[in-house]
Amino acid sequence: KYEPAESQPALDLDNVTPADIVGLSQDPKVVEPLEALLHQWCVQLEQVIAESEQMRKEADDVGPRAELEHWKQQMAKFNGVLDQIKLPANQTVITILIRAKSRLIAEWRKLDARITESANEAKDNVKYLYTLDKFCGPLYKRSPVDMMEAVPGLMNAVRMIHSVSGYYN
Repeated sequence: KYEPAESQPALDLDNVTPADIVGLSQDPKVVEPLEALLHQWCVQLEQVIAESEQMRKEADDVGPRAELEHWKQQMAKFNGVLDQIKLPANQTVITILIRAKSRLIAEWRKLDARITESANEAKDNVKYLYTLDKFCGPLYKRSPVDMMEAVPGLMNAVRMIHSVSGYYN
């Protein structure tokens, strides 16, 4: 959260006009705390990305639904981060720092792109894993003989995912 420098009045980031941005971007007493805030956001985003890229260990007996649950959690996490980034006050911080030509903006843009890419990957994976889940349901509930009916549909779904998915192939 934005906290102004000592002896500076609080800045209402939700009500900054485009005309205000020009003046604010030229005031070091405004820019410095905003840069500190952006640096803190970058550290937090790097942590979220690092956590998402860690290898996860699953028991040998978990099925496809565990994979679906994992990607649903990833999708919720990254969509939550994107929602925070899109808040008007946060966009105002970015706009002021872009106008001030802050050196942190390049790093911010890279992290923002990585977060967006991770959110897209999770969304895509959830979509395709839901397709698989329709065919995996019978594998959880039926006898081995009855499972054979579901195998052709499952194989077609896997083939489709392999050829169409940008991430989960």
